Amino acid sequence: MDRFDNIPETALSWHRDGAGAALATVVETWGSAPRRIGAQLAISGDGRIEGSVSGGCVEGSVIVEAMEALEEGAHRLLEFGVSDDDAFAVGLACGGTIRILVEPVGSAMPEALLADLVRARADRKAMAYAVNVETGERRLAGPEAFPNRMRMDRSGFEEDAQTFVAVHNPPLRLVVVGAVHIAQALVPMARIAGYDPVVIDPRDTFASPARFPDTRLMHDWPDEAVETLGLDARTALVLLTHDPKLDDPAIMAALKADVFYIGALGSTRTHAKRVARLEEAGFTAQQIGRIRGPIGLDIGAAGPAEIAVATLAQMTQVLRQG
Repeated sequence: MDRFDNIPETALSWHRDGAGAALATVVETWGSAPRRIGAQLAISGDGRIEGSVSGGCVEGSVIVEAMEALEEGAHRLLEFGVSDDDAFAVGLACGGTIRILVEPVGSAMPEALLADLVRARADRKAMAYAVNVETGERRLAGPEAFPNRMRMDRSGFEEDAQTFVAVHNPPLRLVVVGAVHIAQALVPMARIAGYDPVVIDPRDTFASPARFPDTRLMHDWPDEAVETLGLDARTALVLLTHDPKLDDPAIMAALKADVFYIGALGSTRTHAKRVARLEEAGFTAQQIGRIRGPIGLDIGAAGPAEIAVATLAQMTQVLRQG
């Protein structure tokens, strides 16, 4: 599933408004497709569309098939061979095959099931949608049912070649404490990598729109800010201030939560002092061991931009490999 979409929400809204809706989902595709497996297109009964399943080369045919599926009230599995010429037109080096599952809402896909999925997405709860394309059996499952898929954000068919699992993870979120030069480099990099960034710094001069365009800025003290935001398993916390008054309260909140990454700027000696303060505050060695300090992969980074690269690389490593 591509991040930050609202395709399931749109389909549910169209269905409830009486227009009717179908969801088209990429379930299999060629290697360098412009849309990932799990990408979706919503089609309304009155011809509106939102999303994409191919970058343009098969959308027209999918819409026609979706209209027919809405009338029949049954799902259908489509397969398209994409020619080299069509592939080049949408930015691919060569053609291939794409398979798309079309599911009318309210008949093939129960409204209640889609509503439960939409509710989970709104609550930032990871959810998997599993459908057997032969029998039509559908269910929602928590991340524990498909741990590898959920960790890797990888929708696809199970080994039976019949059960398709669509991963609906909350968008990744990056919380940066300290609006310093490293943050200025890290925030746009993280956004490209699919993170929704937030910068926390009580100093208005540092956390300004001029220094962080189009970024959510919070001028609260970090402990108050992270409480407002909420911390969960799709959140990375990066601390860049060097100031225990700012860093420590945020670290303590993160250690009590299920964030997947905590990184703190500072030398080995600075981190040792941090560890001592956290031990004195009652945190265990296992909890403290979750903190990556000094921050980032050891790639010999010099300067703010390279430190940001090392940090984003380490975030990715921890997210995907644990």
